[in-house]
Amino acid sequence: MLNVFTLASGRLFQEEIDSAAALAPVEPVWVDLENPSPVEKSWIAGRFGLIIPDNIIDDDLEESARFYEEGGAIHIRSDFLIDDEEAPRNVRVAFILHRNVLFSIHSEDLPVFRLLRMRARRIPALIEDAKDVLLKLYDADAEYSADALEGIYDDLDKVSQRVLKSEVNDAAAATALADIARQEDLNGRIRRNVMDTRRALSFMMRSRMLGADQFEEARQILRDIDSLDSHTAFLFDKINFLMDATVGFININQNKIIKIFSVASVALLPPTLIASIYGMNFKAMPELDWSLGYPFALAIMVASVITPFWYFRRKGWLN
Repeated sequence: MLNVFTLASGRLFQEEIDSAAALAPVEPVWVDLENPSPVEKSWIAGRFGLIIPDNIIDDDLEESARFYEEGGAIHIRSDFLIDDEEAPRNVRVAFILHRNVLFSIHSEDLPVFRLLRMRARRIPALIEDAKDVLLKLYDADAEYSADALEGIYDDLDKVSQRVLKSEVNDAAAATALADIARQEDLNGRIRRNVMDTRRALSFMMRSRMLGADQFEEARQILRDIDSLDSHTAFLFDKINFLMDATVGFININQNKIIKIFSVASVALLPPTLIASIYGMNFKAMPELDWSLGYPFALAIMVASVITPFWYFRRKGWLN
């Protein structure tokens, strides 16, 4: 899918292109390609003289290939977060700044891109050139990461209420562990996302491609990103605490089961010993010489069972 965005009075206007003829008269400030086909890439090459490699968004790029200048064009590779409830992930996006036009290539639609398109349509004078589009994308990415962190706070608060304010059985503990692991994964992806955004902004500032106002805006975005670091670190600590607490409750439940078997084995040891001694093959068997031999042995066995349980209950070991 190929979408072009033209600028008029500081507002972005989107147009979906379906042919080379439709692309020819357009003077865009931003060209967005989602899963571009070879035909669409040929349209870009014919209209703007830009060759888009097939492996431009591959995940196995070297670190040195993430930010570079080539042939007068600036190439930037960045990861953007998708906070999907079932499968949160980071999606690679390739940016090319060529002849004052920003080209973005990615494999799926991104919430940050939708957010910028909505803002640019509603807010006048938000964008003046292609560099502003790139900065506003990184600014929206920082806000999106902050919103995702707030969602983690809310989800972990629900887990805390289940784990710390009620009795936790094995099923509840398993659910809590799954929720905690999911939030830990999302928190790690957010941290990776903001780190990648920080690196991209630092490259743009070092390359001197930004004007004075844009440079100051990039610094402000970096300050916003720095403020997120303390939140991610706090969430990692909170996640570790909840994980340890949940595992502790699981251990307590397991210890209760082991405690039952331990008490039963200790309580049944005396009658077992009595039965073993009484059942030995004596020369003169007691039940032959004494009619009350069996009842007497059974009474001793019952007493030897009751006595340990009475002692354990008095000590509070059965509670």
